[in-house]
Amino acid sequence: AFTQFLMVIPIVFINRKYFINGFKNMYRLSPNMDSLIAMGSGAAIAYGIYSIYKIGIALGVGDMITAHHFMMHLYFESAGMILTLITLGKFFEARAKDKTSDAIKKLVNLMPKTALINRNGVEGEVAVEDIVIGDIVIIKVGDAIPVDGVVVEGYGSVDESAITGESIPVMKSVGDTVTSGTLNTTGFFKLEAKRVGDDTALAKIIKLVEDATSSKAPIAKLADKISGIFVPIVMLISLLSMIVWTILTGDFEFALGIGISVLVISCPCALGLATPTAIMVGTGKGAENGILIKSAEALEILHSVKTVVFDKTGTITEGKPKVTDVIAYEDSEEKLISIAASIESLSSHPLAEAIVNNAREKNIEIFKADEYELIPGRGMSAMCKGVKIYAGNAKLMQELGIDVAKVAYEEEKFANEGKTPMYFLEENKILGIIAVADTIKESSKEALSHLREMGIATVMITGDNKRTAKAIAEQVGLSDFVAEVLPEDKEKAVREFQKDGKVVMVGDGINDAPALARADVGMAIGAGTEVAIESADVVLMRSNLLDVPSAIGLSKAVIRNIKQNLFWAFIYNAIGIPIAAGLLYNKFGILLSPMIGAAAMSFSSVSVVSNALRLKFFTPKWKRGE
Repeated sequence: AFTQFLMVIPIVFINRKYFINGFKNMYRLSPNMDSLIAMGSGAAIAYGIYSIYKIGIALGVGDMITAHHFMMHLYFESAGMILTLITLGKFFEARAKDKTSDAIKKLVNLMPKTALINRNGVEGEVAVEDIVIGDIVIIKVGDAIPVDGVVVEGYGSVDESAITGESIPVMKSVGDTVTSGTLNTTGFFKLEAKRVGDDTALAKIIKLVEDATSSKAPIAKLADKISGIFVPIVMLISLLSMIVWTILTGDFEFALGIGISVLVISCPCALGLATPTAIMVGTGKGAENGILIKSAEALEILHSVKTVVFDKTGTITEGKPKVTDVIAYEDSEEKLISIAASIESLSSHPLAEAIVNNAREKNIEIFKADEYELIPGRGMSAMCKGVKIYAGNAKLMQELGIDVAKVAYEEEKFANEGKTPMYFLEENKILGIIAVADTIKESSKEALSHLREMGIATVMITGDNKRTAKAIAEQVGLSDFVAEVLPEDKEKAVREFQKDGKVVMVGDGINDAPALARADVGMAIGAGTEVAIESADVVLMRSNLLDVPSAIGLSKAVIRNIKQNLFWAFIYNAIGIPIAAGLLYNKFGILLSPMIGAAAMSFSSVSVVSNALRLKFFTPKWKRGE
């Protein structure tokens, strides 16, 4: 008996935090799971010490029967079992967390410790953390890229799989952006550092995943609330069981054993592990597949989404439109393109870039323009060669008092073909129309089809006219679309769809930020603007729309896993507590000893963690090319 007591002392010392926290919370009248552990194991140890005392007295008077009775009910092994198996459960939880952070560790390991730079004309090797914005970083074959920057000399083939999940290297040349954490597989180039330290894409990705794994989903908070109610109820059941069995049998030792068994078997450790492990593994799995989930709440909401709203440009389409038609009314097509490209060179809008690129491809002169003015949702104006030129849609023409009847046929024709007509005006006359079309992403049609199979409505919001929007919607198979929407009205449109249930907004631009923030879950395309990414709850690093149904599928798998965990945790307690309290003892002679209770409780915790680890085998159902 004394040997068992000596063996349990180091176990208690190692796990002393449960006793400190448990009794402290009981003193504050807010008992938690640690309180149950402290009460269960503490009562077992106290009874064991009492048994040693009784054994000593019995041996002193030669009462071997009493001595044998107390030797069989020391309960030191039960206390040791409780604390040891709980620690084992915590070990599995920590192991789950470590496995989840594998994706992060791989990214961190990709970051080199030093880099070769050219600063003020002098080449030298410096620590990565000493690189500053504006430094010229020299990248050779096999080098990992240490900072975000722009190629200023040379070219190379860069493996971006660690960031985007895409296995095919991307060719980079002068003017192209490169991201930290990627790898130069062929070629030689120099880049100018634009983002360094914690501001790099890699650093932000790591922080996003770390924040998500440590956050709590609403379903996890519910489990915490249930634990807060459950613990005092269990303590009351334990106390009542001891009182009732003491009255019925007159045997306090027997009643104490039942009370300890109730405390031990009802320890809701499995309840505490049910959600965090699943959330950690789920967010880690998302990161491995290029889906960065910023919070556990977003991961939970995704499983119950009713509508997915898409921005058009850069989301459903490539965001790299090209000029398809040029109709000049006043001068030659070349002169119209020259004027159009001159004023559009002041804008960063994809449609503007298409016109400027068209002029450059045709070697058409681009003049210097100034006094640029953005007209939200309609177009722009600027001064070119001393004349004010307007560029925009039909709505802008109407506001300027221009009769659009003469171009109605062209407008309808372009709209039916899914092209966007841009009108160019000088004072009160139409100079001409330039039609621009954006190619639809390879993954768009398939992704939307999968979402429909999941019973989710798909909607496109665009500033284009209804005919253009309809043409795009028909090509990709959208459930619905909302056209001619001003940037500030996108957020209002999302609010309307929220009346029918949870809404996901997928976008990439600055003007999508309010809608991304308003949606129940905002998804930003990884190639989008920084503002959009900051406003979103989920970032799709591969810019592949097939990751939208994959993210929702991952959410469903995680929530299903959590529900399984919670179900088994509650069923275990619902069955175990009555048996431990002696409900079946009088009729069937069935009674759970504290040691068996400890083993069953710990088995429940280990099974919950093991079930959560199954999420490591989750694979996105839909991938590009499948």
